Amino acid sequence: QVQLVESGGGLVRPGESLKVSCEVSGYAPEDYAIGWFRQAPGKEREIVSCINSDNSAQYADAVKGRFTVSREKHRVYLQMDSLKPADTATYYCASVRWPVQSMCPLTKGLYIYWGQGTQVTVSS
Repeated sequence: QVQLVESGGGLVRPGESLKVSCEVSGYAPEDYAIGWFRQAPGKEREIVSCINSDNSAQYADAVKGRFTVSREKHRVYLQMDSLKPADTATYYCASVRWPVQSMCPLTKGLYIYWGQGTQVTVSS
């Protein structure tokens, strides 16, 4: 049974950093890609970043240069620096079985399993 559990959300001020994590169980580490998504109130869920089992990664334009995704075994991290109020959202991780030598997908509909989300609030 595949399970994803996010943790590490919280309240930070603009310009500060936060690191959220996603623990994955039910997969062998080499078998899946992980996507990070976020959803703000009244908005659609959007891609933030993704990472494949070979550590290749992609980022949404809104977070390039500020967010960094990484993974080790069954845990995937999203380091968020220079946070802005516009980054306020519930952050979700999601997984999909994905070939090792292909770029991880940025399409929300391809992801199969989802975590429950962790709230990130950026406010002064």
